[in-house]
Amino acid sequence: MSYSAIDTLWILMAAVLVFFMQPGFAMLEAGLTRAKNAGNIVMKNFMDFALATLVFWLAGFGLMFGHDLSGLIGVPDFFAQQVDFTAGTPYPDLAFLLFQTVLCAVTTAIVSGAMAERTKFSSYCLVTIIISLIIYPVAGHWVWGGGWLGALGFHDFAGASVVSLTGGICALTGAKALGPRIGKYNQDGSVNAIPGHSLPLACLGMFILWFGWFGFNGGQTLSLSGEQTLLKAAAIFFITNIAAAAGTTAAMVTTWIRYGKPDVSMTLDGCLAALVAITAGCDVVSVPGAFFIGAIAGVVVFLIEFIDQKLCIDDPIGAIAAHGGCGALGTILTGLFSVKDGLLYTGDTHLLLVQIAGVAAIGLFVFVAMTLVFRILQATIGLRVSAAEEINGLDFKENGLVPAYGLDRSDSLEYLSEALKAGEAPQGAKEIPLDQVIPDSVMASPQPVGGHAMYNVTIITDEKRLEILKDAMEAIGITGMTITRALGFGIEKGRTEFYRGAKVSAKLLPKVRVEMVVSKVSPRTIIETAKKVLYTGNYGDGKVFVSTIDNAVKIRTGEEGYDALQDYPVAAKK
Repeated sequence: MSYSAIDTLWILMAAVLVFFMQPGFAMLEAGLTRAKNAGNIVMKNFMDFALATLVFWLAGFGLMFGHDLSGLIGVPDFFAQQVDFTAGTPYPDLAFLLFQTVLCAVTTAIVSGAMAERTKFSSYCLVTIIISLIIYPVAGHWVWGGGWLGALGFHDFAGASVVSLTGGICALTGAKALGPRIGKYNQDGSVNAIPGHSLPLACLGMFILWFGWFGFNGGQTLSLSGEQTLLKAAAIFFITNIAAAAGTTAAMVTTWIRYGKPDVSMTLDGCLAALVAITAGCDVVSVPGAFFIGAIAGVVVFLIEFIDQKLCIDDPIGAIAAHGGCGALGTILTGLFSVKDGLLYTGDTHLLLVQIAGVAAIGLFVFVAMTLVFRILQATIGLRVSAAEEINGLDFKENGLVPAYGLDRSDSLEYLSEALKAGEAPQGAKEIPLDQVIPDSVMASPQPVGGHAMYNVTIITDEKRLEILKDAMEAIGITGMTITRALGFGIEKGRTEFYRGAKVSAKLLPKVRVEMVVSKVSPRTIIETAKKVLYTGNYGDGKVFVSTIDNAVKIRTGEEGYDALQDYPVAAKK
């Protein structure tokens, strides 16, 4: 058998491009989830590829491309020993097997993001195995392996339904079976946004996916020989890029209109949705058709809000809408925009009806099969980690990891609790706005130890003003202070923000709490100095709280009262 070097190289390079999408998914999913789960996310994506490779080689490829049995499944061919599907092709069997393997792995990678932050690692590995062994091969056989949908004329050139719709429905059933993350929904059904920890990381992942998608779509030509094939491959590359750009722009504009600001995460999902949608018909639509398919997908991806807020299904990265919803959308739109037999070009509804039927059939099969799978897993080894494990982060309990990099402080429930507590006024304190005179009743104090009045003065203000406040306090003789970072808001009500269509529930602003216990320095001096350096006339300038202190004890010397508040170098004598 004589093989074509250029065709073989083309398939292998396309396989490498699709393989490179795996770290793209890993970065996108890690960035759109919380830092305490980042290690667990990348581990799942890493094992997606490893497990899918082994299982698909073991039996999945045979079930997908083996001799057809009644249009439903291929004859099992363990370890791909009799690959007849590629007989007479200008490329080796193993090149084709590798390309199909990386497509299988992409299907499993879709699922990890929707089930992120609360899934047992062991259960997730089993889900990956089942998808690679049965779910993806059956759907793939129906379309690409000689099955009944392909015989009907169903058109899915690169996998909008075989890969993305299949993965999206698996993600839907998985997220539904797991239930939402702790704190995602309130008792009244309202949504609390849980922002991802690194949008730059997510953006890097999406850039990688965009790059890899050229191999995902273009590689499906399986050849570069001949002028017509070259023209087809070039058109697929360009059409893929146009659709992605249109979807990205449409999503960005939509968020700008809806939220008042261009939302980063939804714009990234708009790009992903457009790439998914164009995958079905990238070989048969025109460039204008690709533009419209991408733009429509960039708007339809806002199904994320419906799934999140109305169906109350917690999908941290929007995989259900971007892959499931827009995979179905792109497949159906191929029935409209195909220049050969689409409804808009020929007036014939045949392809459109076949596309709709195919989407319904694949969606129903995957939904029923995976619902059964998840119920069996729930009833046996369980799907979800414990509440304590989820709160602490899956990195620690599931993978035994110390976080690879510092957690976002707002990502830690313990820190959040401490910060909120730090933002409260001292017990028994009375609020003294900066523009009011302190009443004498506030300054009155029980006679403390040593006969000197002592006060606790607490200033809560914007953290950006901390350094100037510290310098001012030192200038008036304050030799000791305690500084705590806090979260809170006053009449300004914080900044109302949206994340993926949901309001960020904790409208908290970063503050600092500066505490000083004084006797020698008058509280009035501190207040007047603070007013001078903190005042801008805007919300958020701060508050000062003054409370009386009965006693103070310096542990090192045993001094109490006034003497305990006087600081001297250790070696110095008074």
